[in-house]
Amino acid sequence: MSHSVHCHPGSYVTRLLPVSCYPKVLNMARSVRSNPLETRTNRLRLAPRQDPYFVTIGEGLALGYRRTQKGNGTWQARLRSENRYIKHAFADADDFMDADGENVLTFFQAQAKANAFASESRNPANDGAKPITVSEAANNYLIWFKDHRKSYKETETTVNAHIVPALGDNLVFELTTPEIRRWLERLALAPARKRTTKTSTKQAHREKPQTDEEKRSRRSTANRILTVLKAILNKAFQDGLVSDDTSWRRVKPFANADEPVTRFLSEAESTRLINACRPDLRELVKAALFTGCRYGELARLLVKDVNVDTRMVYVSPEAKSGKGRHVPLHADGMDFFQSCVAGKAGADYVFLRSDGSPWGKNHHVRPLKAANLQASIEPPVGFHELRHTYASALAQMGVDLLSISKLLGHADTRITSRHYAHLCDNALRAAVEKLPGFGHLRHSKVRAIR
Repeated sequence: MSHSVHCHPGSYVTRLLPVSCYPKVLNMARSVRSNPLETRTNRLRLAPRQDPYFVTIGEGLALGYRRTQKGNGTWQARLRSENRYIKHAFADADDFMDADGENVLTFFQAQAKANAFASESRNPANDGAKPITVSEAANNYLIWFKDHRKSYKETETTVNAHIVPALGDNLVFELTTPEIRRWLERLALAPARKRTTKTSTKQAHREKPQTDEEKRSRRSTANRILTVLKAILNKAFQDGLVSDDTSWRRVKPFANADEPVTRFLSEAESTRLINACRPDLRELVKAALFTGCRYGELARLLVKDVNVDTRMVYVSPEAKSGKGRHVPLHADGMDFFQSCVAGKAGADYVFLRSDGSPWGKNHHVRPLKAANLQASIEPPVGFHELRHTYASALAQMGVDLLSISKLLGHADTRITSRHYAHLCDNALRAAVEKLPGFGHLRHSKVRAIR
């Protein structure tokens, strides 16, 4: 009896358990012949591509071969289960190495292993838990996240854009450390996504990272996405849905990815930017420079939060850090805020847009970009750089890192130190220069022998 063979694209996935784990199944499955995949000679004639070449080997089961640019290709299984596909990569093909029956397999050995996996997946051991995919674990995590954490929309977007498409079909217990590392590396090399418009139907991307700073930024983004993936998998582990967390615990984020060169404005640049802003944005920019507050904190600042008597601005605990804080103002800052709250009720917003509506998310982005251009600020700054400017000015004047971290609302000094410690060093050097010479003759001819 002949078998009809169809090759078609699929997707890259993870490994299976060793063949030895399924001794009974290996003798039961009937082998399928496939001229394109059966021999290494035929396989090496196939064009290298990301999508595997699949051949059907059983009901709802296909064996895939992914042809790579260099080295051995990989064998993969794709199983149809409850209206979804479970996909797995489990061994190298014997393209350039002899098969060893475990890590390098012939076409027929790969069939046996794929059939073994299918049998195990359809009849799992009675351990009280059904194997869960990354997609299912992500859905469980998002349900929990919505009730217990902030920034749900941002996290949901991260999951749907970067985690589910690449790893969603994989069973959590089958994830491997090398696979997660490869996924992380691909994230770092990929171009950043652009914000989509209401009318766009296709996701647009920026140029691939070229400069060192662009590459650092992409690695930093990849690290943040890895944090979300680990949170998803840790939740599944804590809920008893998987029994081992080793595969993702061993994956480390990129080192030194979160250490950008802190960009801050000089006094002259600050003045030019303020003058270039339209009136409603100008108030926000001044407020940021006087307080170091984030855009969102200023956008929801109420008149009652400005205390004229104590010269303090109270930042509400709904802010990013989850804790409220009082920010003192110097004389010019207090004079500015007094003019902003004059004639307003306590429940009014301090800052409003020119049409009288509150500042919302991203309302500031385009007008600030235009102000940068008009003021010849190069490279242009975002709103967060105004916060850096405030903190950098304090550091350069010798204010200690603990005080700066409290003014910024940081939970501790780690973030503060990463951005501003070198500026404090400059202030210390300037202070040391004021020490007397203690009788030392600076122009002495005595020199150390080197």
